Amino acid sequence: MSQPSMSESILPTRRSLALAWATVALLWLAGGSNYLTRTMLTTMRGSVIEEIPMTEAQFGLLTSGFLVFYAAASPFGGFLADRFSRRRVVLWSIFSWSAITWITAYARTLEVFLVLRCLLGLSQAFYIPAAVALIVDYHRGSTRALATGIHLTGMIVGAVIGGVGGWLAEKHGWSYAYTTIGLPNLALGILLYLFLRDSPREPVGQSVTGAPPEIRLGDAVRSLTKPGAFYYVAACMGVQGGVSWIIIGWMPTVMREQFQMAQGEAGFSTLGCLYVAQAIGLLSGGFWSDRQSASNPRARIIIPAVAILLTTPLFLLTGWFHHIGFTIVSLAAWGLAMGFLGANTMPMVCLVVDARYRATAIGVLNGLTSICGSLAIYGVGALRDAKVGVSLILTFAAIGVFLCGSLLWLANLAVKKNGPVPSSGQ
Repeated sequence: MSQPSMSESILPTRRSLALAWATVALLWLAGGSNYLTRTMLTTMRGSVIEEIPMTEAQFGLLTSGFLVFYAAASPFGGFLADRFSRRRVVLWSIFSWSAITWITAYARTLEVFLVLRCLLGLSQAFYIPAAVALIVDYHRGSTRALATGIHLTGMIVGAVIGGVGGWLAEKHGWSYAYTTIGLPNLALGILLYLFLRDSPREPVGQSVTGAPPEIRLGDAVRSLTKPGAFYYVAACMGVQGGVSWIIIGWMPTVMREQFQMAQGEAGFSTLGCLYVAQAIGLLSGGFWSDRQSASNPRARIIIPAVAILLTTPLFLLTGWFHHIGFTIVSLAAWGLAMGFLGANTMPMVCLVVDARYRATAIGVLNGLTSICGSLAIYGVGALRDAKVGVSLILTFAAIGVFLCGSLLWLANLAVKKNGPVPSSGQ
C-alpha cells in the first residue's frame, strides 16, 4: 500500500500543522544539545590539561578524533535514517551522546578521554541527517526552508552557550561540568521519546510487486553517485566547510594580530558577529526561499548562491585593506550567506536527490564538510608556519567563497536543464 499523499497526511488540519511545528521545537532543543556537548571541551582546555597532563597536539587530537569519526559515520547514519524510523535514529543518537557526555566526567587518562570523544563523534553523526529529514517529512512546500532554518538556530545557540562548560569547569572542575551538562541531556532524550513522532514520507514509485521500493545501501550509493546536480552541491558544501572552518579557527587570530585586540575581544568579535548574522540568515533566508520557491523551485539554490557570490569582493577587500570595518562586514556577510545556505541545504537536496535517500545525502554532505574543514584548518596552520602573510590567506578564502557560490550556481543550471529529480527516482 502506498503512503498517504501530502494533501492527505500533512496539510489539512490544524493538528497536523501543530505537530509539524512541535517537532521543530523538540529538535531545536536536541540540536542545541548536540552542539553544546561537542563544543564545550574547547572552552575548558586549562581545567582538563591541569588534571590530565597532555601536550597541545594531544589536546587537539581530542577534536580531530571527534571529527574523523563524525565524518566517517555521517553517510551511514543518514542511510539508517532513510532505511528505518527517523525518530528511532534521533532517539538513539541523543541518548548515546548524552550518556557519553556523562561518562566522560569519569575519564582519568588521555586514552580513555580520546576513545570517548571518538564515540561522541560517532553517536552525533546520526543526528543531523535524521533530524532534518524528519523536519522535511513534516514541512513540505511553503514552510520547508524556514522550519529547517529554525532548527539550525538551535545549534547556533548550543555552540554559543558552550562557554557554560568553561565557566563550570573553572568554578567546580571539568568533571562537574560534564556531569551537570550530561544528565539534563538524558532528560531531554526522555522528552523526545515521549513526544517525538515520525511523519508519513513523501510517496515514491512502486516496485513490480506493487509495494514501495526497498531502501538498499547499494541503490543509495548508485543514486547519489549518478552524474548530476548533487555533484555540484556536494562540491560546494566541501568548499564551504573549508572556508567556514578557516574563519572559525583563524579569524580570531587575524583580528588579534591586525587590530591589536585582546584574545577574548577578538574571539567574541569574530564568532559573535558570525553567529548573529548566521541566525538572521537562517530565518530570513528560509522565509524568503519558501516564498520564492512557490513560483520557482530553483530559488532554493539561487538565493544562497547569489548571497555567497556577493560575499567574495568583501573578503578580497579584507585581505587587501587592513581595516576593521571591512573585516566585520565580510564576517557578517559570510554568516548571512551561510544562514541562507543552511536553511536551504535540505530543500536543495529535495530537488536534486531521490526522496528515498535524502538523509543519506545529508550524511554525505556532513562528512565532506567535516573532512574539508579539518584539512583547511591544518593547511592554514602550515601556511602560517611557512610565514605566509594574512593577506594572502584571506585572498585564498575569497577564492574559496567564489568557488563555493559558483558551484552552487552550476547546480542551479543543472536543475534548470534537467528538472528536479522525481521523488520516485525513476
